[in-house]
Amino acid sequence: MNKASRLFCPALVTPKNAVVKQTEQLSRSQKLLTELGLVKSGSNGTYQIMPMAQRSVDKMIDLVQRNMLLAGGQKITLPILTPTNLWKKTGRLDGDISEFYMVRDRSGKQFLMSPTHEEAVTAMLATTSPISYRQLPLRLYQIGPKFRDELKTRFGLMRAKEFLMKDMYSFDVSEETARETYSIVSAAYDRLFKQLEVPFVKVNAATGMMGGSVSHEYHYISPVGEDTLLQCSSCGFAGNSEVLDVKPGSPVSCPSCKGSDLKEVRGVEVAHTFLLGDKYSKPLGATFLNTSGKPQSLVMGCYGIGISRVIAAALEVLSSEQELHWPRLLAPYDVCLIGPKQGSKEQPAAEVIENELLLQVGELCGQQELLHDDRKELTIGKRLLEAKRLGHPLIIVVGAKAAHQGSPKLEVHLSKGEKLELDINEALKLIADYSQHKESLLKGIFPQDTQERISDSVGHQL
Repeated sequence: MNKASRLFCPALVTPKNAVVKQTEQLSRSQKLLTELGLVKSGSNGTYQIMPMAQRSVDKMIDLVQRNMLLAGGQKITLPILTPTNLWKKTGRLDGDISEFYMVRDRSGKQFLMSPTHEEAVTAMLATTSPISYRQLPLRLYQIGPKFRDELKTRFGLMRAKEFLMKDMYSFDVSEETARETYSIVSAAYDRLFKQLEVPFVKVNAATGMMGGSVSHEYHYISPVGEDTLLQCSSCGFAGNSEVLDVKPGSPVSCPSCKGSDLKEVRGVEVAHTFLLGDKYSKPLGATFLNTSGKPQSLVMGCYGIGISRVIAAALEVLSSEQELHWPRLLAPYDVCLIGPKQGSKEQPAAEVIENELLLQVGELCGQQELLHDDRKELTIGKRLLEAKRLGHPLIIVVGAKAAHQGSPKLEVHLSKGEKLELDINEALKLIADYSQHKESLLKGIFPQDTQERISDSVGHQL
């Protein structure tokens, strides 16, 4: 069990009438995460993740890994530093490199602090003893920090200079089997974003500096998004305006239903998939031995998910101006239990129920998912306000009504403001139902109401 009195959560305290100079644009999620002590700003564009937010990061990593394993992924770890000569061979160092961090070692050799690892992983396979076609397809992924020297950092974890990312690289024998891999990994992405229960759209995208022939983006719709999307209110289709080649002011009909109900919305890109062909394997000499025993270039794909960005963007979409609201599977804790105030007249009787609940709730949702706010020197009201702002999905208050002989009642607060007055068995059933729903999501079982909230655009791609 976790105790609030022991939790390191350094809330930001701003003196009254203080003038705070902002060095970057703030978003709702960034403001709340910083104010509530879940994230602290390091140097400009970098962030320190505090214990409560780290629990959410760990849950996101676990969810990603579950889906990558289902897609046949094998986890590896690649060095952050990539020799720049590899990027010269693929031609990517010839473009705009102003956002890349470059370092030199004491002998003068130059390295990139990798924003992505296509060259590194392909070079690794190129220097591996001959790979047989029998070993393919190969799907390798890693989770680690990436670096980008952003001209303007903004919106906290959504656009930072250092960020956490899952990147998978696939290697196949042919374009046909590479497309099969692309479908398998894309299905894993679709499943993951459905599990998060945050409405998303999946759109065809430009391949950009990554190259390749096919590319899709996953977006959360938000006013702070940097991409312009066109969304159809009739069928749910969404497309990136870059791909649709929309001219300002020109009417556009929906490519899916042919209707004219397209509206411009802003999207936060949270994941991206690419079918790369031999763009990297050919110049770096990454081959396999085909059925005739002759070397042939590997056919590649790459698949990224912004771990830290997904969390921040989901909070941006779900939260109110004053309160965080988490995706069910990413909430730091499932249940927050608030007991009576020290010295109150109901304390002796209420604490008996509180102690029983600590055991029963812990058995239902797991002790690690229970946060006990044991700071009894604070009023229930103050602790409840903080718990609501932190966005705990289920908040149980053991107060004066819990001390009533014969018919004790608990005050239960749900995310987004709903308040219930329940007896102990009713409250335990609510917790059990919540935990069961989480388990269903982890297994990929989606209730009908969840599916209806997910954008239908997954089935309406260009």
